[in-house]
Amino acid sequence: MLRGSPAFGAFAGRMGTRLGRAVPRRDEIRPRRRPGRCRGPRIGRMGASTGHRNFYERYAPVRRTVEVGFWVVLMALQAALNTAVALVDARAAAHPPATWQVVSWELSSHLVLLALVPVLAAVERRFPLYRPVGWWRTVGAHVTGSLAFCALHVGGMVVLRKAVAAAAGGQYDFGGGSSWGYEYLKDVRSYASIVAGIAIYRLWLLRLQGEARVLDAPEPAGQLAPAPSPELPPEPGPSPAEAGAPPTRPERFLVRKLRREFLIAAADIDWLQAQGNYVGLRVNGHDYLLRATLTDFLAQLDPVRFVRVHRSHAVNLDRIREIEPTDGGDARLHLHDGSVVPCSRRYREALTSAAA
Repeated sequence: MLRGSPAFGAFAGRMGTRLGRAVPRRDEIRPRRRPGRCRGPRIGRMGASTGHRNFYERYAPVRRTVEVGFWVVLMALQAALNTAVALVDARAAAHPPATWQVVSWELSSHLVLLALVPVLAAVERRFPLYRPVGWWRTVGAHVTGSLAFCALHVGGMVVLRKAVAAAAGGQYDFGGGSSWGYEYLKDVRSYASIVAGIAIYRLWLLRLQGEARVLDAPEPAGQLAPAPSPELPPEPGPSPAEAGAPPTRPERFLVRKLRREFLIAAADIDWLQAQGNYVGLRVNGHDYLLRATLTDFLAQLDPVRFVRVHRSHAVNLDRIREIEPTDGGDARLHLHDGSVVPCSRRYREALTSAAA
């Protein structure tokens, strides 16, 4: 009897039935799944899925290199183009300057611009354009920033040009007060372009990373109960002891980010920062940006553990390692993860009483 013949299949079926188990047909055989493996995304530490990485997760390890390389290449190309145009204009002048002078002027300007890019990034992070804390405050901060930017840019390039001229045996004369007005008209455009570019890049990163939001948020403590029906007797109200009971606070938050769900324990939150209409959570080295205000989110946390220390910051008391007083009554809070959170004197007393 051949193994692959129909007769052999019928014989094997009868033998399997007699032995108490059926021999499956070839079209019924399914591959066995390895133990410990299941379909769907796996949840790792901090709720992160260990499946296929998306574009943002692949970009994050090289993000700093790409950012630095972009600004270096951009300033180098702009310096080369401006130098070529300046050399053409110098040849048409009645008393053309030396070539090394033109090259040093353009290179010094763009070197200082490149050095000021991190400063502008910090200013834009403190006063973001796409989610301003207050329009007048944001506009005033950037107007002041443009003036400081012009002073640093002009002062830095003048120092470099004087050093190059002295090394070449010459001298460099910047000019009078009219030169400052001319330079500011150029620098304010550079300031606006760089800050706007950084803001667009941050907004693109946020959209790429995904906005986190709390799922199944608890009902507010002050939510009113529905009015009783006139046909039914009114239900007895809570006792005075129950009415004075503190509201139930969630111990965990289910947060969706990057089309994944993260289970965040409230005790794992290191500190919080208000960012316009958002609140940023720092959790074990990870950042989560939620569409909520700092006041509303703090109402869901334990006030014994979480204390507001600044108009835009709150900390977990268990994460504070050192309180460093500063001038004016303010302080800096050094956390166990190395972060430094500002503490204004307005909230110093609340912090001291909560930590006692």
